[in-house]
Amino acid sequence: MTIKLTTPAAVAASLAALLATAAPAAAADYAQAAGSTLAFASRYDGELFTGRFDRFDTRLSFDPAKPEAGTLDVTIGLASAVTGNADRDSTLKTADFFDIGKYAQARYSAKGFRKLADGQYAADGTLELRGVRKPVTLTFSWTDGAQPVLAGKAVVKRLDFGVGGGDWADTDTIPDAVNISTRVVLKPL
Repeated sequence: MTIKLTTPAAVAASLAALLATAAPAAAADYAQAAGSTLAFASRYDGELFTGRFDRFDTRLSFDPAKPEAGTLDVTIGLASAVTGNADRDSTLKTADFFDIGKYAQARYSAKGFRKLADGQYAADGTLELRGVRKPVTLTFSWTDGAQPVLAGKAVVKRLDFGVGGGDWADTDTIPDAVNISTRVVLKPL
């Protein structure tokens, strides 16, 4: 059977139908936009304290329909950690904690995400901190839009990375588990 396309509208409609079925949409690439946050929470002698990293950079490739093809890369400026307590902030920069003279950045990277039953996603990635690389899972939700938002949580075992070693290794004083939360506003690349 031969189809004759006699009008420009018929040609356009046929071309649009062909393009729509030719290739699936690719994952979108994103960069971090203004308004993003990366925070942490722990306890010192039983008292809760929170902090944040003022400098971090996120790159993401993600399609909610194909999470297994996703990639995430985050670099974190360790000297930008602030908690609102000058003594604690200066201590975090020392060799006992982040050792910013030797390790200026931390990096989290993940490739291939999992869709979870509750509609969230999991990125089974690797955190590199103080020269140590360990697996860390980031669980996150995704809000679509002109500037999508990735909102996630993870738990980092600080002693696995030598953070707060020596006199600070006592988990009765500072727990080993540090809660991390992030809200990354994204812009398409």
